[in-house]
Amino acid sequence: MRFDCHQHLWPPALVAALRQRDAMPFLRDWTLHLEGENPYQVDPAAHDVERRRAAESAGRVLVSLSSPLGIEHDPGGAELIDIWHASALDLPDPFHLWAAASVAAPDPAALTKILREDRVAGLQLPATALGSPDAIAFVEPLLTVLERAGKPLLVHPGPAAAEPGELPGWWPALVPYVAQMHRSWMAWHVAGRHSHPSLRIAFVALAGLAPLHHERLSARGGPAFVADPNVFYETSSYRTDAIAAVARVVGPAAVVHGSDRPYAEPLDPFAYHDAYFTANPARLLR
Repeated sequence: MRFDCHQHLWPPALVAALRQRDAMPFLRDWTLHLEGENPYQVDPAAHDVERRRAAESAGRVLVSLSSPLGIEHDPGGAELIDIWHASALDLPDPFHLWAAASVAAPDPAALTKILREDRVAGLQLPATALGSPDAIAFVEPLLTVLERAGKPLLVHPGPAAAEPGELPGWWPALVPYVAQMHRSWMAWHVAGRHSHPSLRIAFVALAGLAPLHHERLSARGGPAFVADPNVFYETSSYRTDAIAAVARVVGPAAVVHGSDRPYAEPLDPFAYHDAYFTANPARLLR
């Protein structure tokens, strides 16, 4: 089976809930308003379930709550997370989902319940909740539940902080998102793996290319890099040069295909290692 480990698809119930909000994040018609990004004009077709289903060639597609919305960090975000779970579980095949969880007030009991669902692949957390050893310790109850369930963690960019002045629309994806992924990868290798020795974890967007800094890490007194068979690197928005460079460091068995659709398109399976689409995701998801 061919996998796409990372897409976003907003069910109608989630769209309606975002339109009812007055505080960010919220939708006005199809314009998305976020604290740290310019207003974004959402393409309605991108969240048309039947249109997306018809466009799929993967046998299993994992969709997730868009962590840059900041819902997981919102003290009142639990209701939206519940709406996400209920509506995403009703999506037709090939769509399965990553669970979400509040990182403002972690609720391991709620996570335990949703992880029992067969269509739930694992848990997605924002990189902004995993950016230091202390941050990882704070979400320890969620990670413990996840590890006990035998399901993996997906680390996704979180909300971008508000910045002064006008910035181009691509800025969050290329600057704060990449930095968040880099930081969460470093924190995981410093503190996360020691606390969760068997937890499988995948970093979106090749972990912001963090593995390519292993020589500098060593030169500056950090721990020597050793490839971890339970750490995976998802490909979204990257192509040949970056994927090949990361695979040389971490090994090709650690790379899993994810597209980040509708923000980027899937890779051509005939142009890349077949295991990125099949065997490697299957090992991540088990």
